[in-house]
Amino acid sequence: MNNTVALAAAVGVLAIAAVPSDPAVARIACKNGYQIVDGQRMATPFCQDNYLAQVAREYGTRVSAREIRNNPNKKREVCQFVGQDIRVRSNCETITPQGRGGAF
Repeated sequence: MNNTVALAAAVGVLAIAAVPSDPAVARIACKNGYQIVDGQRMATPFCQDNYLAQVAREYGTRVSAREIRNNPNKKREVCQFVGQDIRVRSNCETITPQGRGGAF
């Protein structure tokens, strides 16, 4: 019976060790506004909003991706400020068709 208990304990320890402890492993992988799915780039609103926030911060705006996702007015405001940037232009076209500073 001791061998059975030891074996069960060892299996339990291995099962716990196999679970990733880093929550980033389970997170969505984004690169430049695209979600990486099976090694391929796919445009998703989640990743595009993350990228929009990143570009806006490069311009000095203090904004998070969460704010952009949860507040359409904040996204509109950010797009009016940085929407002319080629990196986020397509993401902002649906929000501010004229972009920053006039027509494209």
